[in-house]
Amino acid sequence: MNRNLFLGVLCGLVLTGSVASISLTPRIDDATPRKVVKTEAEWKKILTPQQFYVLRQQGTERPFTSPLVDNHEKGVFKCAGCKTPLFSSDTKFESGTGWPSFYKSLSKQNVAEKVDRSHGMVRTEVECGVCGGHLGHVFDDGPKPTGLRYCMNGVALEFEKK
Repeated sequence: MNRNLFLGVLCGLVLTGSVASISLTPRIDDATPRKVVKTEAEWKKILTPQQFYVLRQQGTERPFTSPLVDNHEKGVFKCAGCKTPLFSSDTKFESGTGWPSFYKSLSKQNVAEKVDRSHGMVRTEVECGVCGGHLGHVFDDGPKPTGLRYCMNGVALEFEKK
């Protein structure tokens, strides 16, 4: 193999004649999760002010204000920021809290958890595993089979009907 071709393949370069260009398209497979990174200005262009407040500034929408609370259709709930599938309607339940609630996520890669020590308490924050957007919190008072309650901000989600 020619040395330049070998280096091009090794470095992810696309060789055309004597010009090389870098391919910035990420590989999407189980071993390499997709990541979405945007500047604050880029997020503000694609999100509503309420979505930006919740997803990018860890805000919380008022309870019972999201139409997704009463959504009982079959489908998938996705991140409003990057469209990553997060929850199935099959795992949605009525928690009575005023926020869409689920007992299981679609994928551990797509839903990340971290410790949240804000507001004088310790909780588990839930973020989109792809764009890092704040979705809500998870609690251990949910129904069987998991016993979990993913209490999500409806404004942080989009629903895709199946």
